[in-house]
Amino acid sequence: MAESNLQAWEKVLEYASVPLHGTMSRKIRKGVKLQINEGKIYEDAVLFISDLFLRVTEEVDGTGINTYYDMKAVSSIRTYSSKEQ
Repeated sequence: MAESNLQAWEKVLEYASVPLHGTMSRKIRKGVKLQINEGKIYEDAVLFISDLFLRVTEEVDGTGINTYYDMKAVSSIRTYSSKEQ
């Protein structure tokens, strides 16, 4: 059961992002915001997805910030996007 949850979260994160050329990381798609476990909302961030953890990298006021989530502890992922006209 835990492995199927992991695969589901990976699919949600892949849907919300696009691959960064030449890396294993993914950038959140333009116009999409991502919220993990009802926490901070990320908009212009880079994701690194593994079966053990999710790393979210962002830059705030010139400082690189990495936030790590235990993939087994992810209980919700919310995406926000503009409604297509």
